[in-house]
Amino acid sequence: MAKDTEMLSWAARNRTTLLASVMVLAYTAFVQWAWGWSSILAAWRDIGAPRLFAALALLVATYLVRAHRIADYFQKRTAGRFLRLFRVTQVHNILNIMLPFRTGETSFPLLMRSEFGVPLAHGASALLVLRLLDLHALAAAAGIGLVADAGFTLPAVLLWALFLILPLAAFPFRAAALNAARQGLPARARKYVDEIEDGIPRDLARFLRAWLLTVLNWGVKVMALAWILGLMGVGPLAACFGGALGGELSSVLPLHAPGGVGTYPAGIVAGAVAFGAEKDAASMSALAKAGINAHLVTVLSALIGTGLSLALPVLAAAVGRGEGRGGASRE
Repeated sequence: MAKDTEMLSWAARNRTTLLASVMVLAYTAFVQWAWGWSSILAAWRDIGAPRLFAALALLVATYLVRAHRIADYFQKRTAGRFLRLFRVTQVHNILNIMLPFRTGETSFPLLMRSEFGVPLAHGASALLVLRLLDLHALAAAAGIGLVADAGFTLPAVLLWALFLILPLAAFPFRAAALNAARQGLPARARKYVDEIEDGIPRDLARFLRAWLLTVLNWGVKVMALAWILGLMGVGPLAACFGGALGGELSSVLPLHAPGGVGTYPAGIVAGAVAFGAEKDAASMSALAKAGINAHLVTVLSALIGTGLSLALPVLAAAVGRGEGRGGASRE
Protein backbone atom coordinates (compact mmCIF):
# COMPACT_ATOMS: atom_id res chain seq x y z
CA MET A 1 0.00 0.00 0.00
CA ALA A 2 2.80 2.40 0.91
CA LYS A 3 4.54 1.64 -2.38
CA ASP A 4 1.33 2.27 -4.33
CA THR A 5 0.80 5.59 -2.54
CA GLU A 6 4.40 6.60 -3.17
CA MET A 7 4.10 5.71 -6.86
CA LEU A 8 0.87 7.68 -7.22
CA SER A 9 2.48 10.65 -5.50
CA TRP A 10 5.49 10.45 -7.84
CA ALA A 11 3.20 10.24 -10.88
CA ALA A 12 1.23 13.28 -9.69
CA ARG A 13 4.41 15.32 -9.22
CA ASN A 14 5.75 14.35 -12.64
CA ARG A 15 2.51 14.25 -14.61
CA THR A 16 3.63 16.92 -17.07
CA THR A 17 6.85 15.04 -17.88
CA LEU A 18 4.95 11.75 -18.16
CA LEU A 19 2.33 13.27 -20.45
CA ALA A 20 5.01 14.82 -22.66
CA SER A 21 6.94 11.54 -22.84
CA VAL A 22 3.85 9.52 -23.77
CA MET A 23 2.88 12.01 -26.49
CA VAL A 24 6.39 12.10 -27.96
CA LEU A 25 6.62 8.30 -28.00
CA ALA A 26 3.16 7.97 -29.56
CA TYR A 27 4.02 10.58 -32.20
CA THR A 28 7.34 8.88 -33.00
CA ALA A 29 5.60 5.52 -33.38
CA PHE A 30 2.86 6.99 -35.58
CA VAL A 31 5.37 8.63 -37.95
CA GLN A 32 7.31 5.38 -38.18
CA TRP A 33 4.11 3.47 -38.95
CA ALA A 34 2.77 5.99 -41.48
CA TRP A 35 5.92 6.87 -43.44
CA GLY A 36 9.03 5.59 -41.70
CA TRP A 37 11.60 7.95 -40.22
CA SER A 38 14.12 6.99 -42.89
CA SER A 39 11.70 8.27 -45.54
CA ILE A 40 11.15 11.51 -43.60
CA LEU A 41 14.83 12.26 -43.05
CA ALA A 42 15.80 11.29 -46.62
CA ALA A 43 14.52 14.70 -47.72
CA TRP A 44 17.53 16.36 -46.06
CA ARG A 45 19.91 14.23 -48.05
CA ASP A 46 18.26 15.48 -51.23
CA ILE A 47 18.32 19.13 -50.07
CA GLY A 48 21.92 19.01 -48.89
CA ALA A 49 23.80 20.09 -45.76
CA PRO A 50 24.56 23.70 -46.89
CA ARG A 51 20.87 24.54 -47.22
CA LEU A 52 20.07 22.88 -43.90
CA PHE A 53 22.82 24.86 -42.15
CA ALA A 54 21.62 28.07 -43.83
CA ALA A 55 18.05 27.46 -42.62
CA LEU A 56 19.27 26.73 -39.09
CA ALA A 57 21.45 29.86 -39.10
CA LEU A 58 18.48 32.01 -40.11
CA LEU A 59 16.24 30.51 -37.41
CA VAL A 60 18.89 30.84 -34.69
CA ALA A 61 19.47 34.46 -35.76
CA THR A 62 15.82 35.20 -34.96
CA TYR A 63 16.48 34.26 -31.32
CA LEU A 64 19.15 36.96 -31.13
CA VAL A 65 16.67 39.46 -32.61
CA ARG A 66 14.10 38.47 -29.97
CA ALA A 67 16.62 38.93 -27.19
CA HIS A 68 17.54 42.36 -28.55
CA ARG A 69 13.85 43.28 -28.60
CA ILE A 70 13.53 42.37 -24.90
CA ALA A 71 16.75 44.24 -24.11
CA ASP A 72 15.37 47.36 -25.77
CA TYR A 73 12.00 46.94 -24.04
CA PHE A 74 13.64 46.78 -20.60
CA GLN A 75 16.64 49.04 -21.26
CA LYS A 76 17.20 50.27 -17.71
CA ARG A 77 16.97 46.78 -16.18
CA THR A 78 19.04 44.86 -18.73
CA ALA A 79 21.69 47.36 -19.90
CA GLY A 80 25.09 45.73 -20.33
CA ARG A 81 23.78 42.21 -19.66
CA PHE A 82 22.77 40.97 -23.09
CA LEU A 83 24.24 37.47 -22.75
CA ARG A 84 22.40 36.95 -19.51
CA LEU A 85 19.18 38.17 -21.13
CA PHE A 86 19.77 35.91 -24.14
CA ARG A 87 19.93 32.95 -21.77
CA VAL A 88 16.66 34.01 -20.12
CA THR A 89 14.86 34.38 -23.47
CA GLN A 90 16.11 31.01 -24.65
CA VAL A 91 15.10 29.22 -21.47
CA HIS A 92 11.67 30.81 -21.85
CA ASN A 93 11.55 29.72 -25.50
CA ILE A 94 12.51 26.11 -24.84
CA LEU A 95 9.99 25.87 -21.99
CA ASN A 96 7.33 27.25 -24.32
CA ILE A 97 8.15 24.60 -26.88
CA MET A 98 8.41 21.65 -24.53
CA LEU A 99 5.63 22.34 -22.02
CA PRO A 100 2.01 21.69 -23.08
CA PHE A 101 -0.89 24.14 -23.22
CA ARG A 102 1.30 27.29 -23.25
CA THR A 103 2.31 26.78 -19.61
CA GLY A 104 5.85 27.81 -20.55
CA GLU A 105 4.69 31.42 -20.99
CA THR A 106 4.49 31.86 -17.22
CA SER A 107 8.27 31.44 -17.02
CA PHE A 108 9.00 34.80 -18.69
CA PRO A 109 7.79 37.20 -15.98
CA LEU A 110 9.24 34.90 -13.31
CA LEU A 111 12.65 34.80 -14.99
CA MET A 112 12.68 38.56 -15.62
CA ARG A 113 11.88 39.20 -11.97
CA SER A 114 14.51 36.82 -10.62
CA GLU A 115 17.25 37.85 -13.06
CA PHE A 116 16.63 41.58 -13.56
CA GLY A 117 14.21 42.66 -10.86
CA VAL A 118 11.36 43.41 -13.29
CA PRO A 119 8.06 43.52 -11.34
CA LEU A 120 5.99 40.43 -12.04
CA ALA A 121 2.93 42.33 -13.24
CA HIS A 122 4.96 44.52 -15.61
CA GLY A 123 6.78 41.52 -17.06
CA ALA A 124 3.46 39.79 -17.73
CA SER A 125 1.98 42.98 -19.24
CA ALA A 126 4.95 43.50 -21.55
CA LEU A 127 4.78 39.85 -22.66
CA LEU A 128 1.09 40.25 -23.49
CA VAL A 129 1.78 43.29 -25.68
CA LEU A 130 4.73 41.57 -27.37
CA ARG A 131 2.58 38.54 -28.13
CA LEU A 132 -0.02 40.79 -29.77
CA LEU A 133 2.74 42.33 -31.89
CA ASP A 134 3.97 38.80 -32.69
CA LEU A 135 0.57 37.72 -33.97
CA HIS A 136 0.30 40.79 -36.18
CA ALA A 137 3.82 40.43 -37.59
CA LEU A 138 3.31 36.70 -38.16
CA ALA A 139 0.17 37.37 -40.18
CA ALA A 140 1.93 40.14 -42.11
CA ALA A 141 4.88 37.86 -42.91
CA ALA A 142 2.56 35.12 -44.13
CA GLY A 143 0.73 37.72 -46.22
CA ILE A 144 3.82 37.95 -48.42
CA GLY A 145 2.76 34.61 -49.85
CA LEU A 146 -0.68 35.94 -50.76
CA VAL A 147 0.85 39.03 -52.37
CA ALA A 148 3.20 36.81 -54.36
CA ASP A 149 0.30 34.59 -55.40
CA ALA A 150 -1.51 37.71 -56.63
CA GLY A 151 1.48 38.57 -58.80
CA PHE A 152 2.61 41.52 -56.65
CA THR A 153 -0.14 43.68 -58.11
CA LEU A 154 -0.33 47.23 -56.78
CA PRO A 155 -3.64 46.77 -54.88
CA ALA A 156 -2.32 43.62 -53.15
CA VAL A 157 0.95 45.30 -52.19
CA LEU A 158 -0.85 48.39 -50.87
CA LEU A 159 -3.29 46.33 -48.80
CA TRP A 160 -0.39 44.34 -47.34
CA ALA A 161 1.58 47.52 -46.57
CA LEU A 162 -1.43 49.08 -44.83
CA PHE A 163 -1.85 45.99 -42.70
CA LEU A 164 1.87 45.96 -41.91
CA ILE A 165 1.89 49.50 -40.50
CA LEU A 166 -1.42 49.11 -38.66
CA PRO A 167 0.18 49.04 -35.16
CA LEU A 168 2.07 52.28 -35.88
CA ALA A 169 -1.05 53.96 -37.22
CA ALA A 170 -3.01 52.87 -34.15
CA PHE A 171 -0.37 53.97 -31.60
CA PRO A 172 -1.49 57.65 -31.32
CA PHE A 173 -5.04 56.48 -30.61
CA ARG A 174 -4.12 53.87 -27.99
CA ALA A 175 -5.51 55.80 -25.00
CA ALA A 176 -8.89 56.40 -26.61
CA ALA A 177 -9.09 52.79 -27.83
CA LEU A 178 -8.19 51.37 -24.42
CA ASN A 179 -10.73 53.60 -22.67
CA ALA A 180 -13.40 52.52 -25.13
CA ALA A 181 -12.47 48.88 -24.48
CA ARG A 182 -12.79 49.39 -20.73
CA GLN A 183 -16.25 50.83 -21.11
CA GLY A 184 -17.40 48.06 -23.45
CA LEU A 185 -16.05 45.11 -21.47
CA PRO A 186 -17.41 43.53 -18.27
CA ALA A 187 -15.64 44.54 -15.06
CA ARG A 188 -13.65 41.31 -14.68
CA ALA A 189 -12.20 41.65 -18.21
CA ARG A 190 -10.98 45.21 -17.72
CA LYS A 191 -7.85 44.04 -15.95
CA TYR A 192 -6.57 42.71 -19.29
CA VAL A 193 -6.99 46.17 -20.81
CA ASP A 194 -4.99 47.57 -17.87
CA GLU A 195 -2.27 44.97 -18.52
CA ILE A 196 -2.08 45.92 -22.20
CA GLU A 197 -1.80 49.60 -21.30
CA ASP A 198 0.96 48.86 -18.77
CA GLY A 199 2.90 46.84 -21.34
CA ILE A 200 2.78 49.39 -24.18
CA PRO A 201 5.85 51.67 -24.37
CA ARG A 202 5.04 55.25 -23.51
CA ASP A 203 6.89 56.87 -26.43
CA LEU A 204 6.61 56.25 -30.16
CA ALA A 205 10.36 55.70 -30.66
CA ARG A 206 10.46 52.69 -28.32
CA PHE A 207 7.25 51.29 -29.79
CA LEU A 208 8.65 51.75 -33.30
CA ARG A 209 11.81 49.83 -32.39
CA ALA A 210 9.75 47.02 -30.84
CA TRP A 211 7.58 46.86 -33.97
CA LEU A 212 10.57 46.85 -36.33
CA LEU A 213 12.35 44.09 -34.40
CA THR A 214 9.14 42.05 -34.28
CA VAL A 215 8.65 42.41 -38.04
CA LEU A 216 12.29 41.48 -38.66
CA ASN A 217 12.06 38.43 -36.40
CA TRP A 218 8.92 37.00 -37.95
CA GLY A 219 9.81 38.05 -41.48
CA VAL A 220 13.04 36.07 -41.32
CA LYS A 221 11.49 33.08 -39.55
CA VAL A 222 8.47 32.75 -41.84
CA MET A 223 10.58 33.16 -44.98
CA ALA A 224 13.07 30.56 -43.71
CA LEU A 225 10.27 28.08 -43.00
CA ALA A 226 8.57 28.83 -46.32
CA TRP A 227 11.91 28.26 -48.05
CA ILE A 228 12.29 24.88 -46.31
CA LEU A 229 8.77 23.84 -47.31
CA GLY A 230 9.39 24.97 -50.88
CA LEU A 231 12.61 22.94 -51.06
CA MET A 232 10.60 19.90 -49.97
CA GLY A 233 8.15 20.23 -52.81
CA VAL A 234 5.33 22.20 -51.22
CA GLY A 235 3.59 24.54 -53.63
CA PRO A 236 2.48 27.02 -54.74
CA LEU A 237 4.54 29.74 -53.04
CA ALA A 238 1.51 31.02 -51.12
CA ALA A 239 1.05 27.54 -49.63
CA CYS A 240 4.63 27.61 -48.32
CA PHE A 241 3.94 30.85 -46.48
CA GLY A 242 0.57 29.54 -45.33
CA GLY A 243 2.25 26.43 -43.95
CA ALA A 244 4.75 28.53 -42.04
CA LEU A 245 1.88 30.62 -40.65
CA GLY A 246 -0.13 27.55 -39.65
CA GLY A 247 2.78 25.91 -37.88
CA GLU A 248 3.67 29.01 -35.89
CA LEU A 249 0.02 29.76 -35.05
CA SER A 250 -0.33 26.24 -33.68
CA SER A 251 2.52 26.99 -31.27
CA VAL A 252 0.67 29.95 -29.72
CA LEU A 253 -2.68 28.20 -29.27
CA PRO A 254 -3.70 26.72 -25.90
CA LEU A 255 -3.84 23.22 -27.43
CA HIS A 256 -0.12 23.27 -28.22
CA ALA A 257 1.27 19.79 -27.52
CA PRO A 258 4.57 19.17 -25.69
CA GLY A 259 7.34 19.97 -28.14
CA GLY A 260 4.66 20.73 -30.73
CA VAL A 261 4.55 17.01 -31.60
CA GLY A 262 1.65 16.50 -33.95
CA THR A 263 0.16 19.97 -33.55
CA TYR A 264 2.95 21.88 -35.32
CA PRO A 265 3.04 19.68 -38.46
CA ALA A 266 -0.78 19.61 -38.46
CA GLY A 267 -0.75 23.42 -38.37
CA ILE A 268 1.62 23.47 -41.34
CA VAL A 269 -0.67 21.16 -43.32
CA ALA A 270 -3.78 23.18 -42.45
CA GLY A 271 -2.11 26.48 -43.29
CA ALA A 272 -0.71 25.24 -46.59
CA VAL A 273 -4.08 23.83 -47.67
CA ALA A 274 -5.81 27.08 -46.72
CA PHE A 275 -3.32 28.97 -48.92
CA GLY A 276 -3.83 26.78 -51.97
CA ALA A 277 -1.86 23.51 -51.59
CA GLU A 278 -3.17 20.54 -53.54
CA LYS A 279 -5.42 18.12 -51.60
CA ASP A 280 -4.87 14.85 -53.47
CA ALA A 281 -3.45 11.91 -51.52
CA ALA A 282 0.09 12.15 -52.91
CA SER A 283 0.33 15.91 -52.32
CA MET A 284 -1.06 15.61 -48.78
CA SER A 285 1.43 12.88 -47.94
CA ALA A 286 4.33 14.96 -49.26
CA LEU A 287 3.01 17.99 -47.37
CA ALA A 288 2.75 16.04 -44.11
CA LYS A 289 6.34 14.81 -44.47
CA ALA A 290 7.53 18.35 -45.23
CA GLY A 291 5.66 19.58 -42.13
CA ILE A 292 7.38 17.02 -39.94
CA ASN A 293 10.79 18.01 -41.29
CA ALA A 294 10.08 21.73 -40.84
CA HIS A 295 9.06 21.02 -37.26
CA LEU A 296 12.27 19.10 -36.64
CA VAL A 297 14.27 22.08 -37.91
CA THR A 298 12.48 24.49 -35.58
CA VAL A 299 13.09 22.24 -32.57
CA LEU A 300 16.73 21.74 -33.54
CA SER A 301 17.23 25.50 -33.95
CA ALA A 302 15.70 26.07 -30.50
CA LEU A 303 18.08 23.54 -28.96
CA ILE A 304 21.05 25.16 -30.73
CA GLY A 305 19.92 28.59 -29.55
CA THR A 306 19.61 27.34 -25.97
CA GLY A 307 23.04 25.73 -26.17
CA LEU A 308 24.53 28.99 -27.43
CA SER A 309 22.86 30.97 -24.65
CA LEU A 310 24.47 28.68 -22.08
CA ALA A 311 27.88 28.51 -23.76
CA LEU A 312 28.42 32.17 -24.70
CA PRO A 313 28.57 33.53 -21.10
CA VAL A 314 31.13 30.83 -20.25
CA LEU A 315 33.23 31.69 -23.31
CA ALA A 316 32.96 35.42 -22.57
CA ALA A 317 34.11 34.83 -18.99
CA ALA A 318 37.02 32.69 -20.18
CA VAL A 319 38.07 35.37 -22.68
CA GLY A 320 37.82 38.01 -19.97
CA ARG A 321 40.03 36.01 -17.63
CA GLY A 322 42.52 35.45 -20.43
CA GLU A 323 42.68 39.15 -21.23
CA GLY A 324 43.10 39.91 -17.54
CA ARG A 325 46.06 37.56 -17.22
CA GLY A 326 47.55 38.94 -20.44
CA GLY A 327 47.21 42.50 -19.19
CA ALA A 328 48.79 41.58 -15.87
CA SER A 329 51.75 39.89 -17.54
CA ARG A 330 52.35 42.90 -19.78
CA GLU A 331 52.39 45.17 -16.77
